[in-house]
Amino acid sequence: MEPVHVERFYLGCLAHASYMIASGEVAAVVDPQRDVDIYLEAAAGRNWRIEHIIETHLHADFVSGHRELADRTGAQIYLGAGSGAEFPHVAVRDGDEIRFGQCSLRFLETPGHTLESICVLMKDRGVPDRPAVVFTGDTLFVGDVGRPDLSPTHTPQQLAALLYRSIHGKLLTLPDDTEIFPAHGAGSLCGRQMSAESSSTIGRQRQSNYALLARSSEEFIHLLTDNLPARPEYFARDADLNRRGAAALSELQALPALAAPEVLRLQTEGAIVLDTRPAMQFAVAHVPGSMHIALTGQYASWAARLLGLDTPLIIVGEDPGHVRESQMRLARVGIENVPGYLADGIAGWIQSGFDLDYIPQITVQDLVEMRNEEPERIAVLDVREPGEVAGGVIEGSVSIPLGKLASRVDELDREKLLVVHCKGGYRSSIATSILRRAGFRDLANLTGGFDAWKTAGQPSSVPSSVGA
Repeated sequence: MEPVHVERFYLGCLAHASYMIASGEVAAVVDPQRDVDIYLEAAAGRNWRIEHIIETHLHADFVSGHRELADRTGAQIYLGAGSGAEFPHVAVRDGDEIRFGQCSLRFLETPGHTLESICVLMKDRGVPDRPAVVFTGDTLFVGDVGRPDLSPTHTPQQLAALLYRSIHGKLLTLPDDTEIFPAHGAGSLCGRQMSAESSSTIGRQRQSNYALLARSSEEFIHLLTDNLPARPEYFARDADLNRRGAAALSELQALPALAAPEVLRLQTEGAIVLDTRPAMQFAVAHVPGSMHIALTGQYASWAARLLGLDTPLIIVGEDPGHVRESQMRLARVGIENVPGYLADGIAGWIQSGFDLDYIPQITVQDLVEMRNEEPERIAVLDVREPGEVAGGVIEGSVSIPLGKLASRVDELDREKLLVVHCKGGYRSSIATSILRRAGFRDLANLTGGFDAWKTAGQPSSVPSSVGA
C-alpha cells in the first residue's frame, strides 16, 4: 500500500495552512478554509472520500468551511471537548484516535491558545520508520506559539500557563524528528514571530523557537503576555461564527454592478468604497474618500482589522474576476455586507464626470533632497510593526503601526508634508488612504518603503525604545 499522503493548502492572504491526509480511499481535512471546493476537487481527482474533518480549535482569524464540507461529503467533524460548537460533531479528548487505511490520527488536548485546542499526531502504520507528523494548529508554529488571549473566561496569563504545560507536557515529549505542520505562517495575527517556513521538526523548534527557550513557566508567561498586541475586534465574531457553523458559500450572491451616481449615494449614507487595485493605480486616480487595500497582499485580514465585519463596502476592482476574488476573500473572514461594485471601475467614475483624488509618490532620493532643502516642512511616518521598527528606522520618523493609525491620527502634524512608509509599500498605501479620509491633504507615499531606503544606502538608526 502507498504511504499516507499529506497535502498542504496555503492561503497567503490569511497566512493560513490547511491539510488533507489520505490513505487508501479515505481522506481527512484539517482546519479547512471557507471555500471548500479545493478539497472536493483534490479528493475527486484521486478517488478519495473525505470522511473526516478536524478543527484544531475554533479559529478566530478566518471563517472555516467545516459545516459546508460536512454537508457536501457526509464527513464527521471533530473538535476538542468543551468547544461549545452548535453543530453535530465528535468532541475528542486526549488519546482518542481515528484510523483509516494505514493512517492513525491520535488527538492531543493542548489548551492554551484556546481552551479547546487540540493537536493531531499522525503515524503511517505502513511505513514504521517514517517519522511521525503532528498537526499543531495554533498551538505551536514554526518560530512561535499561539497568542494566549482568545478566551472570555481566562486571562492571557492563565492561558499562557496552560499553553506552557501543553507544549512541555505533550509536544516536547515527542521524538525530535517528529515533523510539525501548523495552521499559520508568517504574517498571521495569531502569533508574532512566525517563520515563513512551511514546516519544521520538534527538535529544531526545541533549539530555535524563542518561546520554547523560556527556562520556566513564569518566563514563558511574561514572554507571551508582556506587550501583547491588541486582539483584533473581529476575532470574537469569527470564533462565534465558527462555533455556530458558517453558511455555505453557494449562498453568496454575485455582486451587482453599481453606476457611479449610486455609489456616490451609498457613500454619503455611510458605505465605504474599498479600492482593491494595485497601489500605483490607486495613487494615480481614485474615488475621493476611498479606502485602499490591494488584493495582492493580506487583503482580507487588513479589511477585517480596519473596517470590521459590518460596514457596507463597495468594491473597486480591475475587472469582474478581480471583483469576484475580492468578494470571496472578504467572505473568508466573515465580511458579507457588500452591496456591489463600481461599474466599469474608475473609468465609470470618470465617465460620470465626478472628481478624482490622488496620492503623490516620492522616491528615496526625492525624500533625501526635500529633507536637506526644507527639513522643517517634512515629517516621516513609519507604519511598520514594533518588531520591524526595532531593526532600524529613518532618523526622525514617527512610528505608529498601521492597525493603530486611525485612532492616533491626532498625534501627527497636519501642517507638514507627511511622507508615509512601511517595509515595501503595501501597508503605507493603506495608511495614506486612512490619512486622506481623516482630512490630511499634504501626503506622499515613499515608493519601495524602508527596503528602498536601505537599498539606496541611506542611514538608519535604532530607536532607544519601541512602543506598540
